[in-house]
Amino acid sequence: MTSAPSNNAPHLIVFANEKGGTGKSTTCVHTAVALAAQDIPVAVIDLDFRQRTVTRYLENRTDTGKRRAIDLPAPVWRVHDGDAAGLDAVIEEVSQDAQVVIIDTPGRDDPVARHAAARANTLVTPMNDSFVDFDLIGQVDPENFKVKRLSFYSELMWEARKSRAKTDGVTIDWVVLRNRLHHIEARNKKRVGEALTELSKRVGFRVIPGLSERVIFRELFPSGLTLLDKGHLGELGVSHIAARQELREMIAGLALPMLGDRPAA
Repeated sequence: MTSAPSNNAPHLIVFANEKGGTGKSTTCVHTAVALAAQDIPVAVIDLDFRQRTVTRYLENRTDTGKRRAIDLPAPVWRVHDGDAAGLDAVIEEVSQDAQVVIIDTPGRDDPVARHAAARANTLVTPMNDSFVDFDLIGQVDPENFKVKRLSFYSELMWEARKSRAKTDGVTIDWVVLRNRLHHIEARNKKRVGEALTELSKRVGFRVIPGLSERVIFRELFPSGLTLLDKGHLGELGVSHIAARQELREMIAGLALPMLGDRPAA
């Protein structure tokens, strides 16, 4: 678990993965809304200035709130398309009113994203339950699926955590968020899980359960609603209720200090 920020600095959560399609923006938005629903001042910085998925989601949420005349808890947000120094300035700006600052990084190698990851208190790397995504953090033997070596990304995060600890004594809590794909068969899931456990002991990240691949997450995007918006989603099916419970468990698994023992909204 990460040490608390000093001097009343906001808790910085960074969602980072150099591969796209891992559910990074979905988990980022839902985390931000979950905190805002707990009356925790939250700011989101979108570094993916090309796609702006998080920004579009939150814009849709604002429009829905106005159109339906309903109060939807939401963070403030900014889009940053500058350099690392400019990002530091944006973080400083939004930190005046935010207890938590959440950064969504692009699904590609990006120097500003690396800088953000090095500044994190909580670093979240979503990945799908497959060896295609596992390859980002480690390589396995094709015969026995044992971890052969760390990937460049894991080495980068390892060095960033060591440097951060030496610089200001903060331990970055690196969390690998294990999302689930329905079409992946059970034996593969077991192998991925074993490889993650082995690698986590070597690199020092935590593994927590993420979200299953569900159509509901894509359907909610145009309205900007989330599974936490009870009363505004209409009648939910069993699968949607299960997805909401997964989301609550994911938020709890992040073990964010500002939530304490409070349940997700």
